[in-house]
Amino acid sequence: MHPETKEQLAALKAIAKALKVPFQKEQKAELTEREKTVNLYGIEMVEAIEKAEESIKKGNFKTLDPTKSLWENIQ
Repeated sequence: MHPETKEQLAALKAIAKALKVPFQKEQKAELTEREKTVNLYGIEMVEAIEKAEESIKKGNFKTLDPTKSLWENIQ
């Protein structure tokens, strides 16, 4: 059985106890932050962001001057 709420789980436990049926709750493994992010955005997006972060760590970026236009900043 797969209860969706705490109330459902409590009811199932009570029934199992009343019928003297052994009851064991299966623990779900916790997902890592990366796994949660992959589930949310997809592996392609996560890998693209990780690649960009590595590039930034290597110094491959340009800081823009907010007093100049975008065009002036890239020249």
